Amino acid sequence: MDLQLHDLHVLVTGGSKGIGLACAEGFLREGARVSLVSRDRQNLERGRDQLIEALPAAKDRIALHDADLRDAEKAIAALDAAEAGFGPLDVLVNSAGAARRTPPAELTAAAWHEAMEAKYFTYIHMMDPVVKRMGERGRGAIVNIVGAGGKVASPTHMAGGAANAALLLASVGMASAYAARGVRVNAVNPGLTSTERLNEGLRADARLSGSTAEEALEQARRKMPLGRIATPEEIANAVVFLASAKASYITGAVLAMDGAATPLI
Repeated sequence: MDLQLHDLHVLVTGGSKGIGLACAEGFLREGARVSLVSRDRQNLERGRDQLIEALPAAKDRIALHDADLRDAEKAIAALDAAEAGFGPLDVLVNSAGAARRTPPAELTAAAWHEAMEAKYFTYIHMMDPVVKRMGERGRGAIVNIVGAGGKVASPTHMAGGAANAALLLASVGMASAYAARGVRVNAVNPGLTSTERLNEGLRADARLSGSTAEEALEQARRKMPLGRIATPEEIANAVVFLASAKASYITGAVLAMDGAATPLI
């Protein structure tokens, strides 16, 4: 299937590892030009090396921009630099930032603030200027990788879940506000996915239950109807499709990708 992404400019925040890096590879395989944004330059360079190892011919279609997206001005500077290099943005994928999972007794006011800074504002600071520019051009697609915690409360993910819930509302609201201007906005809610972030969450679950991280992982696997957790590539496949012309009438959608672990309508 031709997703009609060839030569489009895609910016992926949090693109140096995990789901973001998997998304970058997915878009590169479709012939897109990809700008990766992350706080850590070394992580970006390692991510680029992994992409080039997998797709040597894509070397000239990868650009790196390090920026702390908790700072709105730095987010705009990264966006300006990306567009100066590869032209106007066609697709934005937000995967940057993750709120630290924290058992309830360890939560503080600072932890709640940090969760919003780490997950909500890192997305908003990029999405707000991007959706406006796309709206002026009359085209564009945004996919926010959020998380199931925004719909289902978890004892160890209340602060992060609150940030996710706010981000889901903002995503659907932007979809409604900018649909008439040719911009689509969708969200993907991954469940347990095999990334570095998963290990942090498992350690928090283990502290709450008095078990080990390995025991927490095995318990999580047993609860999965599919019998396993997701891979980053599986999440990326859905993201790439939602960003493509083949999803041209999909906007304002929130796609659950937890393997039916939480059967909600």
